[in-house]
Amino acid sequence: MIAWRYLRAKRAEGGVSVMTWISLVGITLAVFALIATLAVRSGFRDEFVDTILGANAHVTVYTAAYETEDGALSDAITDYREMADRVAEVPGVVSAAPLVRGQVMASFRGNNSAVDVFGITPEDLAQVPRVADPQESFGDLADFGTGERPGIAIGSGVSRELQASVGDTIRLISPDGARTAFGTSPRVSDYEIVYVFTAGRYDIDLTRLYMPFDEAQTYFNSEGAADELEVMVADPDQVERLLPAIAEAAGPQSLLWTWKEASGSFLRALDIEDNVMFVILSVLVLIAAMNIVSGLIMLVKNKGRDIGILRTVGLTEGSILRVFFICGSLTGILGTLFGVILGCAFAIWIDPIFAAINGLSGGGAWDASIRGIYFLPAKLEAGDVLSAVALSLGLSFIVTIFPARRAARMNPVEALRYE
Repeated sequence: MIAWRYLRAKRAEGGVSVMTWISLVGITLAVFALIATLAVRSGFRDEFVDTILGANAHVTVYTAAYETEDGALSDAITDYREMADRVAEVPGVVSAAPLVRGQVMASFRGNNSAVDVFGITPEDLAQVPRVADPQESFGDLADFGTGERPGIAIGSGVSRELQASVGDTIRLISPDGARTAFGTSPRVSDYEIVYVFTAGRYDIDLTRLYMPFDEAQTYFNSEGAADELEVMVADPDQVERLLPAIAEAAGPQSLLWTWKEASGSFLRALDIEDNVMFVILSVLVLIAAMNIVSGLIMLVKNKGRDIGILRTVGLTEGSILRVFFICGSLTGILGTLFGVILGCAFAIWIDPIFAAINGLSGGGAWDASIRGIYFLPAKLEAGDVLSAVALSLGLSFIVTIFPARRAARMNPVEALRYE
């Protein structure tokens, strides 16, 4: 009761209501910023990793270079069917698809774009999550590999660069084409677009092109061979546990490359950034909590006469400490509560909030070519919210103890000497 009266007291009555409000607003904003940042961090990481896992192999199987019958070195996989069947039987492996890969130039009505060609069977392509179930698509994936000239699938970025869509026929130009008596001549072939997908990653959509496996073998002079196996597993986070079994099934000459190795540097950079951001925002919470100290010190100074009277009528040092501890901690509790509400609301309604910000900034607030994904994601996690709450309440309680102890140790005689 005494603490609540002190908090409500006007400045003319010896209260510090203005400082209390400043402390409350400061902690609210600091906790809000911390929760919003942690939610965006978690959302960005999950979305980025999901785009990696949804459109790329979890494990890529290569073959070490070997000498062919004519004395040349080759790393092509000639027994790709048998190898894929063996790898697919490993417990925990969802699928194993042979691929033929190459880089070519795509052209359509004077527009050119460099593309990465993935030769894959229609059945295996239907198992690629971000292609079979993309953010956005045009055409029908069932038409892939059908028709007089087998249909191809391209990313939305390729479609945008070429200004070509479903039904258009584009030209693919490869410098490593047909072998003739006069050398190797460029290979030029036309293909109809039957499917356009948006996988969710800017770099994938800008360069990815899928071609039927048999057609890719012919186009890249890889008849009877594949360049690699694309392996999908049930639990990508635990992919290291499956590597020995996959390597044994693939054969002694196999080489494995996981998605964590391919994206490891970026993921480590995200981890470092996460830790740094948490420390920086923790300092902001501490600064906001220090306002409680300022307010309590002023409150103790203004209430010196009251403290002397309370001690005289029988209140112990512990009771005085509890009175002023409640004054400071209540500000921290309310500020934390309001900050959690604002932070969670921001994470839940981030899409309309960001759409408004993007509209006010003229559409330049988020550049997918720099950040890799097309939107700002947010994901609320209980651990992040609890970390923010624990940090805010812990700092608020700790900084409150010192001015509260000062008030409790005040000598009542000295407090009333000049009253």
